[in-house]
Amino acid sequence: MFRFAAVLALCAASVSAQKLPFTVEAMLKLSRIGEPALSPDGKIVAFTVQSVDVDANSKPKQIWAVPVAGGTPVQITRDGNNDRPKWTPDSKRIIFTSTRGEGSQVWSMDPDGLSPKQITTIPTEASGHLLSPDGKKLVFLSSVYPECETAATFDAACNKARMDDEAKSKVKARSYTSLLYRHWNQWQTKRRSHLFVSDIDGTNLKDLTPGKRDVPPFSLGGPDDYSISQDSAEVAFVMNVEADLATSTNSDIFVVSMGGGEAKRITGTNAGADLSPLYSPDGRWLAYRSQERAGFESDRWRLIVLERATGRTRDLTEGFDRPVDSITWSPDSARLFITTEDRGRHTLQLIAVTGGGMRSIINGTSSLDDVQFSKDGKTLVYTEQSGSRPNEIYRASSGGGTPVALTHLNDEALSQYQLTALEEFWTEGAEGSRVHSFVVKPPGFRSDTKYPVLFLIHGGPQGAWGESWTWRWNAQVFAAAGFVVVMPNPRGSTGYGQKFTDEVSGDWGGKAFNDIMAVVDSVAKQPYADADRFAAAGGSYGGYMVDWMLGHTDRFKAFVTHAGVYDLRSMVGETEELWFAQWEFKGMPWSEPELYTKWSPSYFVSNFKTPTLVIHGEQDFRVPFGQGLQLFTALQLQKVPSKLLVYPDEGHWVQKPQNTVLWYHSFIDWVTEWTRPKPPPPAQ
Repeated sequence: MFRFAAVLALCAASVSAQKLPFTVEAMLKLSRIGEPALSPDGKIVAFTVQSVDVDANSKPKQIWAVPVAGGTPVQITRDGNNDRPKWTPDSKRIIFTSTRGEGSQVWSMDPDGLSPKQITTIPTEASGHLLSPDGKKLVFLSSVYPECETAATFDAACNKARMDDEAKSKVKARSYTSLLYRHWNQWQTKRRSHLFVSDIDGTNLKDLTPGKRDVPPFSLGGPDDYSISQDSAEVAFVMNVEADLATSTNSDIFVVSMGGGEAKRITGTNAGADLSPLYSPDGRWLAYRSQERAGFESDRWRLIVLERATGRTRDLTEGFDRPVDSITWSPDSARLFITTEDRGRHTLQLIAVTGGGMRSIINGTSSLDDVQFSKDGKTLVYTEQSGSRPNEIYRASSGGGTPVALTHLNDEALSQYQLTALEEFWTEGAEGSRVHSFVVKPPGFRSDTKYPVLFLIHGGPQGAWGESWTWRWNAQVFAAAGFVVVMPNPRGSTGYGQKFTDEVSGDWGGKAFNDIMAVVDSVAKQPYADADRFAAAGGSYGGYMVDWMLGHTDRFKAFVTHAGVYDLRSMVGETEELWFAQWEFKGMPWSEPELYTKWSPSYFVSNFKTPTLVIHGEQDFRVPFGQGLQLFTALQLQKVPSKLLVYPDEGHWVQKPQNTVLWYHSFIDWVTEWTRPKPPPPAQ
């Protein structure tokens, strides 16, 4: 009896020790850490944590704090949504944005969250705040009616009246006389984003960028596009003054006195974008990111340093064939630290302000960002993530040594589930190129077992899969459903040199398709891959590639296409960032009809055979949802098994929690249904 009871106890312990599959529901339980802010005295890191409330269909965000020396992180806000913590110079208060009152406003609080105080009361709301280095001024963004302004004077009553009139009006028609009348998932309104300055108590409000231009313009990605000089006397900001914003990426950097007045342009020699201005701590330099080629949003981001006294500039990354993602100054202003994308990882590099070679600072298999230094330069704080773990905050010594995790907010949740580390391999692609891919294998993977394989095609086309966590297209969720997940980085992918990135433009279904199929061939040779149960899925350009595959291969049992480009001519007529199409296809359809015809999946409908799930958001203005409707119509008329999933309340991405749950379940159900093992033949 004793032995039997012992066996039962052992079995129970074994069952309890088994980990659960990582489902979308499990993923939505995780904390989303971001926006770390190191206090000036180097003692505390304030940061944000976004959680997911599926029942309420919301994603509340709160501010937390953790000692740099180590300790238990503490949540310090609870009312409303709170983000963007910034410290006062004496480390005694945190300035943050909150919706706890009427709309979004700037507030302050003690480091423990006590004594909250509202700073701004602007009726058009406030966001994106910065605190001047002397602690006396606040710079923030607000979307206002330009006609309500006289010079830099802000008329709160006029703006409030205009807002009320629009809300009460029964007429919701929109009228435009220029392009870029809508963007991503929003229509252009009569309001424009402007930079404001006020005293630290919210008084003496002044508009620093009056007029009909948005400051900063829509982002091409990266850090803030405005910055305050170290002497608190000047603000640098980004603005695009081109006549047609839909066809231009030529934004430049301007400076304006903190007291207001006429802005001065300080860049403009290149035809591409200048973004992310950041003053050096000693005030001598202004660093920024720059692109050379006009209209190409995926041109290599270079690191430029401008000497403020002379206006002379230096490209510090002239011989560095990787894009610069973010910039951090060393406290002594002698060096810059940049994060850059390299072969699926975001790494930290160092370069002297006078130029010279790059030096890698933190090596590893993960991706890092949000780098900050203590005033003495001895400690750096950053966020780090991988393909099997979301962001956590780390501390490291600038002199070397093992980094220390300051947060472990997801450890307990992740310990309950089976996640697998990313593997990687290289394949010879089109024209002898080397194509890099990541692989996530199912939990409990056995090399002597045959698995269905799901190939994920990234968007862009200038994008990449990497050793990083994603809440969308999470490979761990797909692997837990029983798939070997393969994520190729074909031609057009970033982080493999600019030439590799460039080679997809004007060739959307060419070398990139051949690269992907070379990866498919390579995987098919693996003993664990069941070549009769392959599926492929992608979003945006990845959706385009799936649509292209529909007409060019029958090697897959199922497809999922999300926000995919189906008919190039009609898509370009409805999309908003026209510079993208003009670069990728060397012009518009009426000037380059052959290229649009050559690469449009809609011309190959007669070859469509693969069962396909089509997903699209009605508020998607980047790839308008008519593309999904056209594809579904073609599939149905061709009698191809197909399903349409349309989200009336989503744009290019699915973001609402309950919609996300439906997305993952619909996706997995579809590819699982069509990749089931074939039943054995009947016995003779």
